Amino acid sequence: MSKEELKAKIAAAAPQGKIPCAAAFKLAEELGLSRAEMGELLNELHIKIIQCQLGCF
Repeated sequence: MSKEELKAKIAAAAPQGKIPCAAAFKLAEELGLSRAEMGELLNELHIKIIQCQLGCF
């Protein structure tokens, strides 16, 4: 899957520019991404993480 396809799937999962931490982790697993890679893509897309499991965001 290309980076643009990954970005499209991630953006579709966060239509209002926000995604819960648990959902981001699950989506990363489904897409075969590490959590770090998911974080980088979320940053590129300006998608905010909400309901952080670590209490960081």
